[in-house]
Amino acid sequence: MPGSPYTDLDRPPLSAARLRRALVAPYGPWNRLELRAETGSTNADAAEAASAGEPEGLVVVAERQTAGRGRRGRVWQSPPRAGIATSVLLRPGEAVPERGWPAAPATGYGWLPLLAGVALVEAVALLAELDAGLKWPNDLLVGGAKCAGILAEAVPAARPGDPPAIVLGVGLNVTLRADELPVNPTGLPATSLQLAGAAATDRDPLLRAMLRAVADWYDRWRTAGGDAVASGLRDAYLAACVTVGKEVRVLLPDGTDVIGLATGVDPDGQLLVQTPTGERHLAAGDVLHLR
Repeated sequence: MPGSPYTDLDRPPLSAARLRRALVAPYGPWNRLELRAETGSTNADAAEAASAGEPEGLVVVAERQTAGRGRRGRVWQSPPRAGIATSVLLRPGEAVPERGWPAAPATGYGWLPLLAGVALVEAVALLAELDAGLKWPNDLLVGGAKCAGILAEAVPAARPGDPPAIVLGVGLNVTLRADELPVNPTGLPATSLQLAGAAATDRDPLLRAMLRAVADWYDRWRTAGGDAVASGLRDAYLAACVTVGKEVRVLLPDGTDVIGLATGVDPDGQLLVQTPTGERHLAAGDVLHLR
């Protein structure tokens, strides 16, 4: 049947009812889940909800994105049901006494995309049985090729002085074929779980595992007051990060670059790069691993 989501049997549709039963309270860690057949950007949808006063815990999932958002305003499209496109709405600056969560300081918000990366590595290792690593700050690599991207965006509060909401988006290539892969502006090749030989490419359990892992790490981080060291997040990230220990070229947002040895990640989530003129702490940039 033309237009049916079952025309490609390798790419069955997700079930909103099943996902809500598994992931939404009282049985799951999230408050609300919206599944959309198509949208421009799940990050944009979650940001719109945040601006309208949506509380923390919203999950937006799309079967297809027509204007997915990446770093530096990059936009891409994904084939229907070929990947996971999801965004979650977080309000880390608001205390939640009933959960033992103090308000997290804004200086720690840079850890949220790294937190999502750790959760994604765990889900891919558990279900796809692939050895994945993280390229600082926001790429999941499998076999040296990009398989997923992560984007965190701040949404200003309606009242001046209130903390912003954070929208955390993940785009994971699951069953994309070679001719469907996006072109990376930095030259890094792309791949998908299927092309990398994943043991499983069922998006439903992959999505559940990733969102549960995000919720688990977020709980640890919030309970520790947004402290990545005390929560164990920094150690977990360093164990998964393939950038540390490599010679890198970092393209900075102002158009300049930094070349040196990536030596670690500081307590605020910034990349440490040792250069001929001294150590640099970098909060943002496109990283190129040099041979």
